[in-house]
Amino acid sequence: MDEMNQKVYDDSQIQVLEGLEAVRKRPGMYIGTTSIRGLHHLVHEIVDNSIDEALAGHCSEIEVTLWPDNSVSVRDNGRGIPDGMHPKMGIPTLEVVYTVLHAGGKFGGDGYKIAGGLHGVGASVVNALSEWLEVENCRDGKKYTERFERGHVARPFRCEGATTEQGVYCRFKPDPTIFEEIVFEYDALLNRLREQSFLNGGIRIVLIDRRGDEVGEEALIPKREELYFEGGIKSFVEHLNANNKRGNPVHPQVIYMKAERENSTAEVALQYNDSYNEILLSFANNMNTIEGGTHETGFKSALTKALNNYATKVGIIKGDDKLTGEDVREGLIAIISVKLTDAQFESQTKAKLGNSEMRTFVDNMVTQKLGEFLEENPAVGKAILEKCLAASRAREAARKARELTRRKGALEGSSLPGKLSDCQEKSAELTEVYLVEGDSAGGSAKDARDSRFQAILPMRGKVLNVEKSRLDKVYSNESLTPIIQAIGCGIGEDFDINKLRYGKIIIMADADVDGSHIRILLLTFFFRHMRELIERGHIYLAQPPLYKIWRGKTQRYAFSDEERDQIIAEMGGKCDTERYKGLGEMDPEQLWETTMDPEFRTLLQVTVDDAVKADEIFSVLMGDQVEPRRQFITDNAKFVSNLDI
Repeated sequence: MDEMNQKVYDDSQIQVLEGLEAVRKRPGMYIGTTSIRGLHHLVHEIVDNSIDEALAGHCSEIEVTLWPDNSVSVRDNGRGIPDGMHPKMGIPTLEVVYTVLHAGGKFGGDGYKIAGGLHGVGASVVNALSEWLEVENCRDGKKYTERFERGHVARPFRCEGATTEQGVYCRFKPDPTIFEEIVFEYDALLNRLREQSFLNGGIRIVLIDRRGDEVGEEALIPKREELYFEGGIKSFVEHLNANNKRGNPVHPQVIYMKAERENSTAEVALQYNDSYNEILLSFANNMNTIEGGTHETGFKSALTKALNNYATKVGIIKGDDKLTGEDVREGLIAIISVKLTDAQFESQTKAKLGNSEMRTFVDNMVTQKLGEFLEENPAVGKAILEKCLAASRAREAARKARELTRRKGALEGSSLPGKLSDCQEKSAELTEVYLVEGDSAGGSAKDARDSRFQAILPMRGKVLNVEKSRLDKVYSNESLTPIIQAIGCGIGEDFDINKLRYGKIIIMADADVDGSHIRILLLTFFFRHMRELIERGHIYLAQPPLYKIWRGKTQRYAFSDEERDQIIAEMGGKCDTERYKGLGEMDPEQLWETTMDPEFRTLLQVTVDDAVKADEIFSVLMGDQVEPRRQFITDNAKFVSNLDI
């Protein structure tokens, strides 16, 4: 037996990580990831503390600043942190907040009746994952400061004297030994802060980017955005539908309703447009509950109930005919925001609300108030019902088209498309399918692939722009139907991620304008009808080269003009080059070694960090509205090729 196997597993092998060591050892447990998403999560945690002060009625302004040294500061004009010694811990209360996990004013008492940060780990986790963090705490006419480095006290808590300021100023620099890269994205932070400003109407939030200061130009004006929305979530809906980016409004005004009881409030704002897509955003104590929860369930149930009741009352539907949830949410933009004490979230990321009483609360509010609104505004009610009935007719057409597709599959003896060259491996975790533009490239890919785990599906016909089409058109499209059959999950109400046949779905199109168009059409399809595939990381873009460069027996591939020039320079300047006009020009060996060999290929994984922003981009680029698309191209023409959606 070797020395390693002789080591004894005893009590001494059980490690205890004290203080903030656990956070630094396993940061993903606390912020999800050490990528840019986790980096931004640090900012959100500190801002959320200021938002909680605003919810308590003690803060009206929040200022977030990005600094040239990659640090971030958050300043608010709230009450400040209690300035004494903590009676239980025996250290300053400010130090407790920033160094002790599960410490905060949100576990009971009267500090915060309503708060998003309920676990008491936000400020301490940010401190643990920062190279340094400094706090200025202004409270009751005095200023107190403290500095930490990687979670440990570097400059003790002390009083700096009298001040007329009030609130907390926290500045921190994320630890480069923890995070993959420290580059804050101004637009991503702005979107989140704008969201918070909408949800808390009347609070002023300012984002300042001073990173340009490092160029040393005295006259340089920092990038600055001031956010202030008196209309709250009503303004949020108006913003989402601004300039008809997502379609023309079915009714001019935003429908708004609000109810209060004990220590809870619920707000809903909604408006319909003539698109086929739904945007439903729900929040609990300002946290975006991206996985929904009881408040969202209550809203959906009430919306369907209220519209069916009204449609029956005015005689538009009769007997057992009913509108479904899908019918009444087509073209809907809606915001649900609830605020409550003792909010029950399923994790630190607060993705789903679990308080059972909120379902009944929201359901009763929407059923009553939407019913009253429709009674008082019959023209709006008629316009909404006409939209819902059109969706209902399309749903029935889609059902018939779906059944026809299934029957065809059964008659042919297989539900898999005939053009599919399947792989031998059956486990989805080990397989991948290439969606290949054209029969010629499909033939090369079939010969190039490793048939053990790689499947090939050549695409034929024109890919449908689903942004302009309802579900029945999707089922009858000769390009999309084979993709639906091959992937195996179904779409719409039939979608089931557990039936996925391939772990990687790779779009492989030519590296030209036509190829880019095909990619965006397919991405639009996946985003609208199989979004979970994107959210779970199953969709990829292949990266075929633009050039082959060779000199003698040495050959290399370039994926851009710049890379081509660099390679030519590295090879001495005298080289032969060939520009590929399409995948079909590559022989199987070239296609394998450049685009399909897992050891050397480059794949781009498609992700959606901001679903609302992605929704807007798809609506603008692929929708019916010409002017927003023209404006987008004018503003972003030189950056379009680098869009990350």
